[in-house]
Amino acid sequence: MDNSGVSRIIAPNAIEIPELPAVKKTFQLNIEGKHRDRVLEATKHEIRKYVKRQRRVPLPADVDYWDFDCKFGTSEAEATVVHFATLTSLIDAVAKDGGAAFYLEILAKNGYRGAKAAAGENAGAGRHG
Repeated sequence: MDNSGVSRIIAPNAIEIPELPAVKKTFQLNIEGKHRDRVLEATKHEIRKYVKRQRRVPLPADVDYWDFDCKFGTSEAEATVVHFATLTSLIDAVAKDGGAAFYLEILAKNGYRGAKAAAGENAGAGRHG
């Protein structure tokens, strides 16, 4: 199998799972002939579409969910690591400040849930005390 990133095999005789390419793109907000607000909404739609498509990819056996590593900035050189949940507010802030473009990088990765044992042990302790 070549290293083109088209698919990966988890285990012998397992289903091939296609890998989606990461989003690494500079989005222009000022496009001649198009309303800026429509371009902004189309950009957000493209990002949501990528995330939705990635979340539909079957999870490997030991993975709980798809997580995303994100970088955001006004250019690729100025991009910093940000949390996925803050992307929309960051995009809105760039648009509100009149920015002409922004750089976004989204990489899907395996997500693992943390243990909730500590919270579960103390859940009933103070209620009937």
